[in-house]
Amino acid sequence: MSVFKFKEFYITQEKSAMKVGTDGVLIGCWGSCEAANTILDIGCGSGLITLMLAQRNLNSNVIGIEIDKIASQEAQLNISNSDWEERIGIKHSSLQQFTTQLKFDLIVSNPPFFPKNKSLKSRDIARHTNTLSFEELIDNATNLLSEKGIFSVIIPKNSEEYFCQTASAHKLYLNKVCYVKGNETSEVKRVMMEFSFIKSIVLIEHLTIERSRHNYTEKYINLCKDFYLNM
Repeated sequence: MSVFKFKEFYITQEKSAMKVGTDGVLIGCWGSCEAANTILDIGCGSGLITLMLAQRNLNSNVIGIEIDKIASQEAQLNISNSDWEERIGIKHSSLQQFTTQLKFDLIVSNPPFFPKNKSLKSRDIARHTNTLSFEELIDNATNLLSEKGIFSVIIPKNSEEYFCQTASAHKLYLNKVCYVKGNETSEVKRVMMEFSFIKSIVLIEHLTIERSRHNYTEKYINLCKDFYLNM
């Protein structure tokens, strides 16, 4: 059985197309969740980010939605094996078909971002924008976000400008951004961003993961130390 163990929970991911990865861990650690009473994880996969946010904010109620049935079943299993089951709900649904009366103080997503393709494989569906474009993600997040809520995502650096322009067209404004590099000499490959309906001076951060192979930077360790077993 494929199991990824963290300090306070574990992820069974035997059947899910998308396994635990650095992108999910990063946004789960970085997103501002301390003041959020209601949290939505869009495309929750096997429940990684959902559980991370539940651990970080013990006063929150978290919903994870996942279009893939097998992944949503493993997410439910992982939630059931955690200490926070009573505060978490998993919904097998696309974002477009998801309905609720709730408004969320925090919406988080590690969305599919590769261009559309014709593959029907679960992993390709999870990674490509066939079932959820950036426009659809932003439009639906706008409708689900509370008045003072935060929308937090991790996407490729080369999609930053387009994503920000699309968000701005929906009256969502960039408040905080973090540029992520694998090591000191590599290019920025990922960007984490927080948006809200409130304009503000943008807080800019930079994060390098490793000095050398498996030699992690102090900033990365401090960000992830509450989760990874060996940090």
